Amino acid sequence: MTLDKINEYFEYKDGELFWKKIKSNRVKVGDRVGYMRKGYLNVGFETKEYPLHHVVFFMFKGYLPKLIDHIDGNRINNKIENLREATLNQNARNCKRPSHNTSGYKGVCWNKKAKKWQANITLNNKLLFLGLFKEKEEAYQAYCHAAKNLFGEFARLA
Repeated sequence: MTLDKINEYFEYKDGELFWKKIKSNRVKVGDRVGYMRKGYLNVGFETKEYPLHHVVFFMFKGYLPKLIDHIDGNRINNKIENLREATLNQNARNCKRPSHNTSGYKGVCWNKKAKKWQANITLNNKLLFLGLFKEKEEAYQAYCHAAKNLFGEFARLA
């Protein structure tokens, strides 16, 4: 995959790619590029499969980092403004609240022993205790404060 080949075959419009040139009977010039696989849009190009956000990032930045983060967490929003280079830890910090979370707030769980809401945050693969609170909203405020201070632009609060 080279920048010249990408620009020869694809046209970018508002986060989507369209075929400019084709090598197959299955698509036409002007068709939208991409198919879903594992929650991401992908494209088959030159006998390989690429995540569409990799192609878009490469198209604009001229290089391909090890990991690309979707800022808004939406895996199919491939607008260049929504893509940024990230480390594995930074990408994890930007993840959504786990589906098994029962408090409704990221970083908050019920401590049965203390009978209070507990706030935690993970930093460098270590769980940090932020405190115990009577109200889960207070615990969430503690998590948000810590996330903003520790993770900056990669802090996802919801």
